[in-house]
Parts: sequence; C-alpha cells; structure tokens
Amino acid sequence: MLDLLVQEWPVPGLAYLVSVIGAYLGLSFAARARDATGFFRWQWLGLAAFTLGGVAVWSMHFIAMMGFSAPGTAIRYDTFLTVVSGITAIVVMGTALYLTLFDQSMARLLLSGPVAGLGVVSMHYMGMASMNIHGEMHHDLFWIATAAVIAIMASTTALWFASRLRGQIAIISASLLMGVAVSLMHYAGMVGVHVEATDSELQGAPEGAAAFDLMLPLIVGLFVFVLICSLFLLLGADDDRTPRATEQPTRPTTPNHPLPSSAWDRPMHRDDWPEASGGSKKPHR
Repeated sequence: MLDLLVQEWPVPGLAYLVSVIGAYLGLSFAARARDATGFFRWQWLGLAAFTLGGVAVWSMHFIAMMGFSAPGTAIRYDTFLTVVSGITAIVVMGTALYLTLFDQSMARLLLSGPVAGLGVVSMHYMGMASMNIHGEMHHDLFWIATAAVIAIMASTTALWFASRLRGQIAIISASLLMGVAVSLMHYAGMVGVHVEATDSELQGAPEGAAAFDLMLPLIVGLFVFVLICSLFLLLGADDDRTPRATEQPTRPTTPNHPLPSSAWDRPMHRDDWPEASGGSKKPHR
C-alpha cells in the first residue's frame, strides 16, 4: 500500500545507516574468519553472522517499521515473534557464511545465496506477522516474489563479498551496496502491503508492545553492541591466528675437537690432518 511508504527521510536514512554499519562490521569479521583457525575462526564467524543478520538486516527492518502507520488503527508488536525473527536472520546468515567462507567454489556460493535470501525474506514476513492491528493485513504475491528475488540477489552478492573481498575500500564499497540492497528488499515487500482496518475507537490499542517501547532497548543495545564489535575488530588483529611454534635459533656448528686458538694462527701441516680412523692429532707447537 503506497500510503504506508510515505515517510520523512530521517527514518529510512537511519535504517540505511544502521544496515551499512552492520554490513561493514559483518564483512570485516568475515574477512577475519577466512584467515583464522581453531576457536578464533568460530568467534569471527559468529560475530559476522550476528552483525550481518542481526544488525544489517533485522535491525534495519524494525527501525524502518517505526516510520509506518496503518490508517485507522494503532500498531503493536508481538515481542516473541520479533525476537524469533531476529534469531532466524542470524542463524540463516551464519549457515550461509559457513557454507561459502571456507569453500569458495561457485557451487557453494549458488547454494548459500538462496539459503540466506530466503531466510532474510522469512525474517521480513515473520516481522510483519508480529504486527498486531485491528483489521486484516494482506500481502501482494507479486511484491512478495519481487522482495524474494532482491533478497536472493543481495544475499548472494554479500556472500561473494564476504568470501573474497580484502581491503578497507572494497569492504566499505560493498557495505554501501549491501545497505541499498537490503533497503530495496524491505521497501519492495512493504509496497505490497494492504491493510483493511476496522473501527478501533471502542476496542482500544491492540495487544503487544508499542514501536517506541520495543525499539528503544533495541537501538541502545545496538549501539552498545556495535561499540563492542568495533573493539573486537581493533584489538583482534594479532589474536585471530593460531600461534605458531617458536622456532629454535640455529646454533653455529663447531668442530667436535676444537683446536687451540694458536693452531688457527698458522697453516696446518699434513701431520695435523685427522687420521683415517676419525681421530685428530694435536697441533704441533
């Protein structure tokens, strides 16, 4: 429903900015996971999944939803479904990253892209299902398919970036592009939303949490988490590889029977050479 998309620029702008920050952190953590081994590999992989799925996708969705309003009815959110939708995005993104980070074949990429894309779409519509209104909400099938195609393409591109990109310029450029793709997927899905509200004046507000009450802890927690992740990113540069065994310094080889220093000061005679039996004669003085 196009009138649901009438928003002032700060809300979409903030949602896009959050998505870009989450994408930047996630791609940076994914780059660390590629080079790490052992426990540190799983640490970076978990952080990449959390920031890509939880910040770049899930947080962007619900921040953008703060700017929507359904005519004739208030909107409330089911806390349980809201949390489950976030967990879904994180788990699906973590699975897709695992499939493609450590096996960079095209087959793995083409498998993990649709897995992540369909997971992102599932998160979106699970988040929509968490909305409680006095009335009925319908979704246009064409726009559902459009959002799914955008999500699959965006996820495949993001996973390609995560598994292959190196360097700050490349990661920043990919983050800006991924923020655009995630926003396009979200707003494409919202174009196909139709709300048929009932008279809610006598019914009061629907059950659930108000957008501000739900989003305030989310936004505060988000910024705290971003700070912690940034700290990990700054301080983890030298700790994400398995420490190598310390090499023993090579000792200079010395003869089994060292000669006195005075013997080295003069040329050796034939009589000074070692005998065939392996012994050595003392130098003549």
